[in-house]
Amino acid sequence: MTWDGDEYQQRFDALAAQGNDVHGEAAFVMQLRPRTVLDAGCGTGRVAIELARRGIEVVGADVDGSMLATARARAPELEWVEADLTALDLQRTFDVVVLAGNVPLFTPPGTQPALVAGCARHVAPDGALVAGFQLDRGYTVADYDRDAGAAGFVVAERYATWDAQPWVDGGGYAVSVHRRRDVAP
Repeated sequence: MTWDGDEYQQRFDALAAQGNDVHGEAAFVMQLRPRTVLDAGCGTGRVAIELARRGIEVVGADVDGSMLATARARAPELEWVEADLTALDLQRTFDVVVLAGNVPLFTPPGTQPALVAGCARHVAPDGALVAGFQLDRGYTVADYDRDAGAAGFVVAERYATWDAQPWVDGGGYAVSVHRRRDVAP
């Protein structure tokens, strides 16, 4: 899929101009009290930039050069990495690795296990892997839990929305917090 980063960002700018809160993902991540965050599949940097504004050390990674060009133009002071998340190797870990905005759904079919593994290897030992995505596009929470489990993670929390509405099995959206199997509560 080819994107136009500026066009994509205009959608969120218009929502914000209308008074809509476009920072639900960042607010959710802040509740986990991270010092460092990897915004995996960062797109135009909306979540990463807001987290940095809130004092978090953040790195954004995305495979799409157009999306990253927009992110770099909006926040040149942040670290932006162009990379396929399935092969990502930043040689460091983060308190939170967040996949916001349906990231697993934009991955070529069948590569979700490698995507989750690539992101999971960047989670600090006591950190969290957080993902939110729609469930009506062929990749389910059971699929995600299986892929996270293969990477050594178990679900610690699950919500229906980024504002932590209670999870209802069979819902259309899930926000999942996974932790390493050996440190999960």
